[in-house]
Amino acid sequence: MGYRKQLAASQLALLRYQQGAMTSGERVVVVLEGRDAAGKDGTIKRMTEHLTPRATRVVALPKPSDVQRGQWYFQRYVEHLPTKGELVIFNRSWYNRAGVEVVMGFSTEAEQAEFLRDAPDFERMLVESGIKLVKIWLDIDRDEQAKRLAERREDPLKALKLSDMDDVAQAKWDDYSRARDTMLTRTDTPLAPWTCVRADDKKKARLAVMRHLLRAAAPAEIANAVEAPDPQVLFPFSRATIEDGRLAR
Repeated sequence: MGYRKQLAASQLALLRYQQGAMTSGERVVVVLEGRDAAGKDGTIKRMTEHLTPRATRVVALPKPSDVQRGQWYFQRYVEHLPTKGELVIFNRSWYNRAGVEVVMGFSTEAEQAEFLRDAPDFERMLVESGIKLVKIWLDIDRDEQAKRLAERREDPLKALKLSDMDDVAQAKWDDYSRARDTMLTRTDTPLAPWTCVRADDKKKARLAVMRHLLRAAAPAEIANAVEAPDPQVLFPFSRATIEDGRLAR
């Protein structure tokens, strides 16, 4: 089966799942994190293409305001959590504190340490409140990132995808790798585990993410109607994924 047919089958399954979730009142949060240019926007676009905006929200928060910087760190994310029947996708999330803020020095070491200590407890409260929490890390290798960043600079239709962070993504590759490894290791828990996706092939990654979401959230009769995610593309995080090269160095 070609990509288009597989995509359509996954999107139809997501639509069927949402119809049931809106009736049952299920709440789902997807945290989508990853390397710069790993394909978060494209993945979200395919996931939500046929879902209803009435029960689907994509949250991509800007830099915090002065007021927000004076609040509890998780506070501005709490107000975006789903109500009954909603799916909320965080296109980057509270994990900014463990990633870009570490690499770029946007927060103090004490604030970063506090985050790594508190994030598992915050997520435990979400899960125990009845929210289904799905955490996904998109990973690409260094050459693929360089290629995609160059395409952004050259294609005027991708101008809005460019950011100041793109300019340092390659230069600080190793710093981002260390921050990623620490983040995944410290915040992977039985209640809120990380799932990793090798996203060098965008199409395979998109299919894997959608299938994983269905397996994690949808009833078996819906989830089992689509293929299981490719284990070479999508896999649970463990220390071994750092050491054996499944996560890019």
